[in-house]
Amino acid sequence: MRLHIGTSGWMYDHWRGEFYPPELPKTRWFSYYAQHFSTVELNSSFYHLPSEKAFGTWREKAPEGFVYALKVSRYVTHLKKLRDVEEPLETFISRARLLGDKLGPLLYQLPPGIKCNKAVLEAFLKLLPRDLQHVFEFRNESWFDDEVYALLRKHNAGFCVYDLPGTTTPLVATADFAYVRFHGSTGLYDSCYTDDELKSWAKRIARLGKGLSAVYVYFNNDSHAFAIRNARQLWDLLG
Repeated sequence: MRLHIGTSGWMYDHWRGEFYPPELPKTRWFSYYAQHFSTVELNSSFYHLPSEKAFGTWREKAPEGFVYALKVSRYVTHLKKLRDVEEPLETFISRARLLGDKLGPLLYQLPPGIKCNKAVLEAFLKLLPRDLQHVFEFRNESWFDDEVYALLRKHNAGFCVYDLPGTTTPLVATADFAYVRFHGSTGLYDSCYTDDELKSWAKRIARLGKGLSAVYVYFNNDSHAFAIRNARQLWDLLG
């Protein structure tokens, strides 16, 4: 099992001095980040489609073995709600492929207002190229359903396990890889996981990853560089 642990994004001004050396220019932040972690989750792609040049630069800068998880456009997940998305989905995926062997899972995060609709999900899954890794983060608990898991397994698509204040998903793997996101246990993006919480999660992630080819873990609690601290701690427990 390949274990990739990183953070959701790396370009946070408030990480200067907390993680990045104060004198280090921003143009060298990614190289510094990649010395410490083997993966990062790209969130900017959720808000706008990065240029071909940007994808090429990310690919060239990433060291051997580094992978990017890529958050799919909100136009697909939030505005179109997975319906009638053949063209924008194809555009996004063709751009994502520019990352080459540095491309990891594509993350489809659905908003809390979208309730479970298995027919829509199945139709969308049929559009996805099988040579890429796809994972779904369902923010409405109606999706936590055995029939949904079966649909995902049929297409080797991942179920995103996540933790945020008030909600922790079931511990489920529906593909040959697992994907876990940490948004903060007591404050959204703004709380640091305790040693005991991380020890408990390490045991759960170890169980989740048994028999799988890879596990991807991302910390999204960027406040005060908690994500950096927690990612390192979890690596020490699992790596």
